[in-house]
Amino acid sequence: MARNTLTTTAATLTATAALLLTACGSGGDTEGASGPSSSPSPPRAADVNRPDVGLPEDLKLVFDFEEPSDADSAAALDDAANYIRALNHGITEQDPKDPAYGFYSAAGAARYAESQIQEYVDGGWTLTGEDRYYQAGTSPAGEGESIVVTFCEDQSRAYGKEVTTGKVHRTEESLASYQKFSLLMAPQEDSPVWRAQQITVEGKAAACRS
Repeated sequence: MARNTLTTTAATLTATAALLLTACGSGGDTEGASGPSSSPSPPRAADVNRPDVGLPEDLKLVFDFEEPSDADSAAALDDAANYIRALNHGITEQDPKDPAYGFYSAAGAARYAESQIQEYVDGGWTLTGEDRYYQAGTSPAGEGESIVVTFCEDQSRAYGKEVTTGKVHRTEESLASYQKFSLLMAPQEDSPVWRAQQITVEGKAAACRS
């Protein structure tokens, strides 16, 4: 089983929404995620004690993002990437309660991360290869201070690896290799950290394949 065969129906996860869990199989929309790039972004404030989101050497995350000129948008984008890093940290650590994703998320986004990590643990899988994120965008969310962050994922070179044997299950590139993420990021009082509140993942995202 490869990474991009962990399938589920794309859904917005809010504090009151039911979480749609997934099963191993082929086809369908994928709601995967991944973690740290080759050069994790440094904290924006030296006084913030951020959690470790380091990954094994055989898993590389690439964030091909252009930094927005607006400071709040840039901070929201940075911590959206950190949320993805933290999620993958939990997968490679095999810990559904890993505190790293909790630092960067709440509500539906936290439940999504926990459910994804739990699926990998239950299936005896971890990740290897290279996972790429690109075409990032930011926009205001309604009247408040929250910001919607969107980006694409190309997981055609990211694969599932059996935890016990180390065997890597490779798959061919297909439309199922591409996803589009939308995260509602909210600022935290008295902290430079932005946390993901809600997440929507569109599987088989044709717009991300070009």
